[in-house]
Amino acid sequence: MTGSQPPRLTDRTALARNRARARDAALFLHDMAIEDIQDRLAMVNRTFTAPAVVTGHPGKWANIAGTETKIVADDDILDLAEGAHDLVIHAMALHWADDPVGQIIQCTRALRPDGLFLAILPGGQTLTELRAALGQAEVEVTGGLSPRVAPMAEIRDLGAILQRAGLALPVADGHPFTVSYTSPLHLMRELREMGEANALHARLRQPTRRAVLTRAAEIYAQAYAGDDGRIPATFDLITLTGWAPDDSQPKPLRPGSAAQRLADALNAREVPLKD
Repeated sequence: MTGSQPPRLTDRTALARNRARARDAALFLHDMAIEDIQDRLAMVNRTFTAPAVVTGHPGKWANIAGTETKIVADDDILDLAEGAHDLVIHAMALHWADDPVGQIIQCTRALRPDGLFLAILPGGQTLTELRAALGQAEVEVTGGLSPRVAPMAEIRDLGAILQRAGLALPVADGHPFTVSYTSPLHLMRELREMGEANALHARLRQPTRRAVLTRAAEIYAQAYAGDDGRIPATFDLITLTGWAPDDSQPKPLRPGSAAQRLADALNAREVPLKD
């Protein structure tokens, strides 16, 4: 790899293969993401006439914003024309992007003035238990550590990315939640059925040793299993919102232009700082 080439996070061939094997019944994260996006669109007092959705699961997201929605693959170069859309949704794919900032910038350029950008993706707390168990097991069994779970950004970092992409009124919010499974192996099987198996470019290219998986399941159960024997798995869905800049949008007031002191508005006593 030369110095001019960006680092590769994802093996796109492996990712496409994994997604092709996904089962609709296992895509509960997408169902939750769709419900979240629909709720947010319902709160926006606007009818979108030229929406686009960037996703790796086109069948799941085809009707999120109406029958005229343009479905775009989450390739490095997005098939989005500049200024062509009043709504762009990046749907459950940004965590596999080699250049997430570039993806959001491309979406921003595709928006008309005052167009809406929404993205939803797994955040940094996703699968914390599995990461820990697999890492400890691999070190114990093989004496080394290999990439197994895609790195996922924290919410504060994603909020900063919105600003870097030039979006106005940026907001990043989300919530972690817990799903329980019969065993760690059942969790790993469902991740494969979600199309979220290991597709990292730097992953090992041979099957994981059975001893690593067995030891990881033991560590997971010992550290996290509940009284009923089931194991928890944390997922963290983060939603990003931003608007293409437009003169009609509210602007922050110029510093010092307030007509009333904050202390008076709060009916509080103001204590000056000592030199």
